[in-house]
Amino acid sequence: MTGDPAPGRPGATWDPAQYLRFAAERERPFDELVARITADSPRLVADLGCGPGTATRRLAERWPSARVVGVDSSPEMIARAEALREDGRLEFVLGDVREWAPDDACDVIVSNALLQWVPGHEQLLGPLVQRLASGGTLAFQVPANFDQPVHTVLRALVGSGRWPVPAGTLLRERPVLEPQGYLGRLLALGLDADVWETTYLHVLTGPDAVLQWARGTALRPVLSVLGADDAASMEAAYGAALAEAYPPDASGRTVLPFRRIFAVARKG
Repeated sequence: MTGDPAPGRPGATWDPAQYLRFAAERERPFDELVARITADSPRLVADLGCGPGTATRRLAERWPSARVVGVDSSPEMIARAEALREDGRLEFVLGDVREWAPDDACDVIVSNALLQWVPGHEQLLGPLVQRLASGGTLAFQVPANFDQPVHTVLRALVGSGRWPVPAGTLLRERPVLEPQGYLGRLLALGLDADVWETTYLHVLTGPDAVLQWARGTALRPVLSVLGADDAASMEAAYGAALAEAYPPDASGRTVLPFRRIFAVARKG
């Protein structure tokens, strides 16, 4: 879901309300990804990195005869999603995608803006394919804007040494493959694959709009490992740099370019 790395990064504390502040923009790629899935009557559908469950619920609406399971490693997100539970139709599970194993073969596995949080996630594609039923579909989307100021500024601040951010904090320069890399990997796994990219121009409103966006995603894991004073000073420095990189227009609108990579692949 929902740079826009989805909730689910191990060790981070997530704020569902902040994440949902830009729900329409964050969930649009999810809807456009799912629209390309041709499955007619799946029995079991999994949403990996389901976050607060608002998008997962739309999977249950699209396939009313399916059992839909949302998986996320954030207790805060799963607690929020549990309000949407429908016994036998829509359920949510706390778990790490690297260890997740469904109780039956899945007809559809969806992952929206989660895989970029998993180092070496291209090696996870094989195990995910093994969890698909014959004819099943794996569909995923990852952000690909890591060369943009919203990320480069944050990496520079973390690397400056001004704040005691642990070396293991997951801020990598290139956490995703290019489209050709995903296509090659999916074809090598024997799938029929469709891979494409889209750059959105999100028009945000309000003061510090891009900082507010990042508070729900990319910034949160960094702040979660800092004390209150250090977190406040880093956020102030980051916000000032973002205001310069993304100045609002005369009407107070701020444009955030956001490139994303999509893949829909069918097994057998």
